[in-house]
Amino acid sequence: MAFPGAEKLLDFSGPFDVPMLDQIIAAFYTPGADPTMRSEAEKVMTSLQEHELMWTRADAILEQSQNPNTKFFALQVLDGVIKYRWNALPDDQREGIKNFISNLIIKLSTDATSFRRDRAFINKINNVLVQILKHDWPQRWGSFVPDLVGAAKQSESLCENCMNILRLLSEEVFDFSRGELTQAKITELKNALNTDFPIIHELCEFVLQHSQRPELIQQTLQTLHAFLSWIPLGYIFESTLLDTLLKLSPVPEFRNVALQCLGEIGGLAVEQKYDAHFVKLYVTVITQLQQILPRSVKIAEAYANGGDDEQAYIQNLAIFLTQFFKHHVTLLEHSAENQAHLLIGLEYLLNISYTDEPEVFKVCLDYWHVLVCDLYQSDGDAPGGSEFSFAPAGAGGSRRVLYAGSMSQLRLLMVSRMAKPEEVLIVEDENGNIVRETLKDNDVLVQYKIMRETLIYLAHLDHKDTETQMLEKLSNQLNGKEYSWNVLNTLCWAIGSISGSMAEDQENRFLVTAIRDLLNLCEITRGKDHKAVIASNIMYVVGQYPRFLRLHWKFLKTVVNKLFEFMHETHPGVQDMACDTFLKIAIKCKRKFVIMQVGEHEPFVDELLRGIGDTIRDLEPHQIHTFYEAVGHMIASEVNPAKREEYVQRLMEPPNATWNQIMAQAKTQGGECLKPQEVIKNLGNILKTNTSACISLGQPFQNQMSAIYADVLNVYKLYSELISASIAEGGPYASRTSLVKAMRTVKREVLRLVETFVERCEDPHLVAQQLVPPMMDPVLGDYARNVPDARDAEVLSLYAAIINKVEGAMIDEVPKIFEAVFECTLQMITVNFEDYPDHRLKFFALLRAITNHCFRALFTLDPSQLKLVVDSIVWAFRHTERNIAETGLNLLLEMTKFFQVSEFCNQFHQSFYLSLVQEIFAVMTDGFHKPGFKLHALILQNLFTIAESDQLSAPLWDAAKLGPAAYPNNAAFVKEHVANLLTTSFPNMSAAEAAVLVQGMFDYKTDLTAFKNHLRDFLVQTKQFKSSDNSAMFAEEQAARQAAERARVEAIPGMLPPSQIDMGDD
Repeated sequence: MAFPGAEKLLDFSGPFDVPMLDQIIAAFYTPGADPTMRSEAEKVMTSLQEHELMWTRADAILEQSQNPNTKFFALQVLDGVIKYRWNALPDDQREGIKNFISNLIIKLSTDATSFRRDRAFINKINNVLVQILKHDWPQRWGSFVPDLVGAAKQSESLCENCMNILRLLSEEVFDFSRGELTQAKITELKNALNTDFPIIHELCEFVLQHSQRPELIQQTLQTLHAFLSWIPLGYIFESTLLDTLLKLSPVPEFRNVALQCLGEIGGLAVEQKYDAHFVKLYVTVITQLQQILPRSVKIAEAYANGGDDEQAYIQNLAIFLTQFFKHHVTLLEHSAENQAHLLIGLEYLLNISYTDEPEVFKVCLDYWHVLVCDLYQSDGDAPGGSEFSFAPAGAGGSRRVLYAGSMSQLRLLMVSRMAKPEEVLIVEDENGNIVRETLKDNDVLVQYKIMRETLIYLAHLDHKDTETQMLEKLSNQLNGKEYSWNVLNTLCWAIGSISGSMAEDQENRFLVTAIRDLLNLCEITRGKDHKAVIASNIMYVVGQYPRFLRLHWKFLKTVVNKLFEFMHETHPGVQDMACDTFLKIAIKCKRKFVIMQVGEHEPFVDELLRGIGDTIRDLEPHQIHTFYEAVGHMIASEVNPAKREEYVQRLMEPPNATWNQIMAQAKTQGGECLKPQEVIKNLGNILKTNTSACISLGQPFQNQMSAIYADVLNVYKLYSELISASIAEGGPYASRTSLVKAMRTVKREVLRLVETFVERCEDPHLVAQQLVPPMMDPVLGDYARNVPDARDAEVLSLYAAIINKVEGAMIDEVPKIFEAVFECTLQMITVNFEDYPDHRLKFFALLRAITNHCFRALFTLDPSQLKLVVDSIVWAFRHTERNIAETGLNLLLEMTKFFQVSEFCNQFHQSFYLSLVQEIFAVMTDGFHKPGFKLHALILQNLFTIAESDQLSAPLWDAAKLGPAAYPNNAAFVKEHVANLLTTSFPNMSAAEAAVLVQGMFDYKTDLTAFKNHLRDFLVQTKQFKSSDNSAMFAEEQAARQAAERARVEAIPGMLPPSQIDMGDD
């Protein structure tokens, strides 16, 4: 053994060998130590940590050890006992730990030298003390705060540490308690802090007025900062505190934390009697600010060249201004003097907004969004008000005048810093080259959304100024005054983002100029990169204004021809954007292309189909597919069936010609000629082209589908046989060769094409009669016969789509589907949670389709098969992969509801009720499945309701063993069963606690909100949700708030992106 005598450490009858533990821990933490020594050390440390008496050695270790890591180890052990087993310890032991920790803190903090030296260690001990307080204060340790304040007066370093402890306590109670403590405990702690606050306040004031020690003043300000959000307001406004803070705020060493405190105060929403204090606070800070940072300073440059302290100051200043304005800006709008101060503050904030630091910009942007929304709503321009009115300007009008100058500067800021929209694929890389974007940046997309809304509000506030600024910037691009990629990009993104916010005639005027200028710019500019940037901007802008294009055929035709031109431009990203924009425009303006326009001699679609080969000549296969989908939308909008049929035939001519040629060859020369990679690739692309056309055409695709369906199935069969032969010959590894992979791609494309047609087809009868029978063996049989690696998940989603489409008509086929896919797929996905991710999702989606549409088919399964189904659902919701778990939970909820109203209610629940309750509790309390909380709650609510309902008449307990009268009813049995389940799963939960919890679950089962709150408290009590992110448990409430806000915003013209507006037929 590497550490002889280490086993004695686990002998708790004699004294503890601290030097031995030091040696073991040193071996673990020393960099570059011998790996075997290290793993031995880890084993010893783990066995010590897991021993339930180890905490009794903590005092000896903390007093005698010479190694800081050993001391941290001891504190970790103590922390664990306090968090999870505190209430199980006898009183005298709890008192012993409390006294030991308190004395240790006093000993280490009283001496200034050791306090500075052991800072990290003392912080850890402070945390341990706060953990104790969460259990014992105020009930069993009512004198804690007076004791602490008394101790603080002994020395300045001890006072500094007491401030630190108070700050930690405030943060634990007010900031981090949600989901960590029960609602009742949080209230109790908040009340206790409020009661003891007078003496804490006295101590803080005393320090700030009398101490000469900068570190102590700094720590006191930090503690105050933590308190300010909740303390009674009198302590802020009716004491000297505010004056003291304003006195400290210009002092360089305190100004950062003082400004943070003032920002916290500025963000308090309180009653009117304190208004004068807020005005004084703001005016004083703004006056001081002009001394510290004169108005002439370019803040963005100062930030870029400043040190950490200066940068933090600018960041805190942004927070102060935005917090104050959010809550109290109206106080500054009334007197001329205050208005002047307000405008200076806005000027500073605009200046800060140019800072090239994303976090600072986010803070500013967040406020600008709030302000413009507020101005828009307070004025006559909100929905219903008219833009021009002869009524005298009310308060709203005068507010608009007051802010007009600032808002004009804000428009300039927004236009020059506009974020990149999702549709733009062409970006500048770090070397200054123009390239195709490879990754989407989510932060940028979120920022774009906020900036877009802000600009739309700004446009509504003053359409003229918005238009003038944008067109002026654009003409400066044309005359070369400020031409640069970045300026042009942000400008065009801004122009595109305000689509829909203008009145129609104004939008027409604005866009005629803007698009004409951009097209001219494209003509006069030389150089591939420049052309690519301008092309991407033209495409983005025209894609955002479908309403304009629908009204101006000449422009629409020019734009589409320009897109066709860009489809030959091989610069990375240009062709992709051209095809994407073409699709976008085709969806919105589809009818314009199939009707005869004034001044034309044929519909545009005729011209397009004639030259289709030429137009798509330089496109990659995936771009051709997008192109086909776009033309499909046009053709689908043709109302004359004969004409539509002719267009479909002409559209599909190029792919059909190649397809027919390959099929004719296969008929004469046999399957061998389908083996070359080139042929396989061709077939795959033709199938994809068909799928793309089918997506947009829908039902009109039927004749094309009928024409190729038999051949398509033959290709599928042939490749299935070739793949099986390869695997029979080369073993399972053959399924990974490039040839087999290519053939499987074709099979997948066949399945996708059929699935797309099933989903888009409007005639379920056609699907059931003509599509399903011929593919039973080639598709289902092939799936069952194949080795796992050669089974396509798309088979599962195809059958799910068929069942969703034809519903009950498939009920006779369900047993065959079960036989072919069920057990063999389960064997693939129940080995672990990782392999075959596609099969997992699609398998459960198929099961959901069967449950919802062919539920009676489940009754024909024998009990062992039904058990397999239920086990597989349990397996699904055990996944940590969120969408699989959610599919499983939804499926379980639907299935139990169907069984509850069927004649098999008793058998189903007798077989599965108890195991399902146990499984749901298991995933709900393991900490890995928090996003599923809403569904866990619904399922438990449903299961508890059924236990008390009349539908379930058979006993859920084992009547053969316990007798039929063992319990008065099912509810009584379930309560006892669940309480036992909880006490065995959570040893720290007493039987009485468990009984109360279970009774609560039954009491609240009719009120979902109360039921969920009760479950959340239960999760806190199990201590399973310690110290991790619990926001997922509250996701549903969050979503409801967001939906209401979305509905409000979407009523404003321009807020819904054009792609989401249903424009109907032209």
